[in-house]
Amino acid sequence: MGEYRTAPSAGALYPLEIYLVTKEGVYHYKPEKHEAEQTLKGDVRPQLSRAALDEEAIEEASVNIIVAAVYQRTEWRYRGRATRYVHIEVGHVAQNIHLQAVALGLGSFPIGAFYDEQVQKVLSLPKNEQPLYIIPVGYPAE
Repeated sequence: MGEYRTAPSAGALYPLEIYLVTKEGVYHYKPEKHEAEQTLKGDVRPQLSRAALDEEAIEEASVNIIVAAVYQRTEWRYRGRATRYVHIEVGHVAQNIHLQAVALGLGSFPIGAFYDEQVQKVLSLPKNEQPLYIIPVGYPAE
């Protein structure tokens, strides 16, 4: 299960799910196959932007990477410390995204200000997946 993972995970439980939002649709990253599976067709970036307090960068970015958590994957083992471990892991993942963006000459920044329920609805996320970050990635404005 740990193949294609570039960030540590407490107990190798991997509570995070990664989604990509482009003008073509929403894609769910499947690490076991190292591929992205389209879950929605069409441009949901305007709705995602509204859910994130009208953050314009979301509509302008070539891709938005959404990191969501399934806390239950970590809670069964770590109980009260699970939230801490999940949040540490999302920090590692976000850092890797930012470092890769820089290496590719792209810009990125983390957005944590959004309405969770609206993001879940826009992306049609399962109820047990809580969005933690939206990271727009694209060419920096000159």
